[in-house]
Amino acid sequence: NEGFPVRFSGQDVERGTFSHRHAVIQIEDSEEHYIPLNNIDNKQAPFRIFNSLLSEYAVLGFEYGYALTTPNSLVIWEAQFGDFNNGAQIIIDQYISSAEDKWSRMNGIVMLLPHGFEGQGGEHSSGRIERLLNLCAEYNMNIVNCTTPANFYHALRRQLHRPFRKPLIVFTPKSLLRHPRCVSKIEELSSGSFLEIIDDTTATGDKISRVLVCSGKIYYELLEQKEKDQAGHIAIVRLEQLYPLPIEQLQNLKMKYKNAKEWIWIQEEPVNMGAWSYLLRVATPIIPFTAITRPESASPATGSYKAHEREQRQLIFEAFKG
Repeated sequence: NEGFPVRFSGQDVERGTFSHRHAVIQIEDSEEHYIPLNNIDNKQAPFRIFNSLLSEYAVLGFEYGYALTTPNSLVIWEAQFGDFNNGAQIIIDQYISSAEDKWSRMNGIVMLLPHGFEGQGGEHSSGRIERLLNLCAEYNMNIVNCTTPANFYHALRRQLHRPFRKPLIVFTPKSLLRHPRCVSKIEELSSGSFLEIIDDTTATGDKISRVLVCSGKIYYELLEQKEKDQAGHIAIVRLEQLYPLPIEQLQNLKMKYKNAKEWIWIQEEPVNMGAWSYLLRVATPIIPFTAITRPESASPATGSYKAHEREQRQLIFEAFKG
């Protein structure tokens, strides 16, 4: 409605993979279809959405080039599962992460990588956060893992409203698309801006002895356990932007929770994956984090749903024990 065209491609993006997106509504008894976002206003910019073939290397390469030549468009590529970005690794390594440094070419492409341990096995759990964080330096990209619809919306809108372009990689949710607590009010969408960190609004600074810092869907599992245990001595902080790391906000939190004896980073991924190795390098000089993770693993996730549930319960138990 503000005049910025949107181009969106990927596998099943018209319908949506994990929950119905309703971007394209098919008419049952004909070949017609209806696109609601193309019917906001007569003067609006176009919204174009395309189901693409399972050739991530080709499709992401095309969309990168499209974003390069149309800097005032929001160009989005979505993987069906986050792991599927491995088929486009050459584009990520050679262009998305490094083109600004090598050739002074900015690009505002957005990659949506569904991420979150849901018990779906090794190929359908992880968008490989650790790989992408290893490519980050010199403010070359933004990497976010949002826990509210409003914050996700503001991350997308920020792409076009700032006077420069950076690639944006979003680790998008799966189960949170249907989670009853993962909601935003209309006014949170129509006003405000992207929040790099979301603090625990229920926590009183001087009463907190343990601070749990997390990213993504595990927040809601931690929140449920905190309310169940009535653990008023624990604060749960959401790190919504992983890169660039919001250092000033972390320093402010350290001042707020100055009586906290434990600062714990908790993640669903194995210890050799996820954001932990990155945070160990860049965040522990500010805050002396310890970590709660799954054990070291060659595969991102177990193929057994029962084993997944057992591992997930253990993570939550460790976060609140003592």
